[in-house]
Amino acid sequence: MKLRVLGSAAGGGFPQWNCNCAQCSAVRSGSSSHRARTQSSVAVGGPDDWLLVNASPDILTQLQRSPALQPARGPRDTGIAAVLLCDGQVDHSTGLYMLRERGAKLPLWTTRPAFEDLSEGNPILRVLGHYCGVDWHEIGLDGRSFEIPGVADLKITALPLESKPAPYSPHRDCPVPGDNIGLTFENTASGGRVFYAPGLGEITPPVWEAMIRADAVLVDGTFWTDDEMIRLGFSTKTGRSIGHLPQSGAGGMIEWLGRLPATTRKLLIHINNTNPILDEASPERRAVEAAGVEVSFDGLEIAF
Repeated sequence: MKLRVLGSAAGGGFPQWNCNCAQCSAVRSGSSSHRARTQSSVAVGGPDDWLLVNASPDILTQLQRSPALQPARGPRDTGIAAVLLCDGQVDHSTGLYMLRERGAKLPLWTTRPAFEDLSEGNPILRVLGHYCGVDWHEIGLDGRSFEIPGVADLKITALPLESKPAPYSPHRDCPVPGDNIGLTFENTASGGRVFYAPGLGEITPPVWEAMIRADAVLVDGTFWTDDEMIRLGFSTKTGRSIGHLPQSGAGGMIEWLGRLPATTRKLLIHINNTNPILDEASPERRAVEAAGVEVSFDGLEIAF
C-alpha cells in the first residue's frame, strides 16, 4: 500500500498566481533550488483503487500526473474509489467540482461540521446534486476506526485537531470538534501506519500519541515562523491564529518531530509559498534536513 503526495503546497500553490515574493519569483525565473508544487492533497491505496484525501483546486493536473489513478478498465473509469476531506476549506474541497462527471454518486467521507460547511457556508455539495451527486458518510470522532469500501487493507482512524474552520463556516468564530481532523492510515496486511495532518495548530496529547504510534508522520509545514506573513506584509495574522503551528522556535513543529523515535519517517506538507524551506539552498532547509525531517514534494510516495 502507498500514500502518494498529489500536492504538497498550501493554498494558492507554488508559485501562487498573484504573488511576487522572493520564493514565487524564484520559481518563475527557473531557479534550480525551487520546485513548483500544487495544492495539498494525497491518495492512499493502490495499485488500482485509491482513496483521495482532500480534493484540491489542482486535482485535474494532479490526476494527469498520476497514471496509477487512471487504471483505464473501461471507456469511463477512475482509480478514485472515494473521497475523504480533513476539513471544509476551499483548498481541500474545490476539486470536488472537477469530479462531477462521475457516472454514479461520489462516495464522500467528512465529519458533520465539514458537511455543514459544504452544505451551508459554501454549498458545493448541493451544487453537486445537479451532477453526479454525493453519497455522504459521516466520520465519527469516537476513536473507532473505519474502512472505505473498494480500498482493500486500509483502516482509518480520525481525531479532532486544534485549528479553525473555513471563513464561511457557520461556526467560524466558535470552533467545534471535527472542523479539522488528523488521520491515521493503517495497512491491515502489514501493520504499517501513517499519520496525516496537513492543518495542525497544536500538538495535543491524542495527536502526540497518534504520531508516536505511526511509522511515518506527514504534518503541517505551512509557515517557518509564526509572524512570517506579517513580516512580509501579506497579512496581519500570525500562523497560530489561523490554525498552523510554525516549524521553528520553541514548541515549533521541528522541536516536536525531534522527540519522535529515530525510526519514524518525518515529513512536512501543506507548505506556504512564503516558507523559506522551499528554497533547497536556504539555511532553513538545511536546518530541517539536519533535524531528519523531509520536505514533501508532488509525486513523493510512502510505502507502508
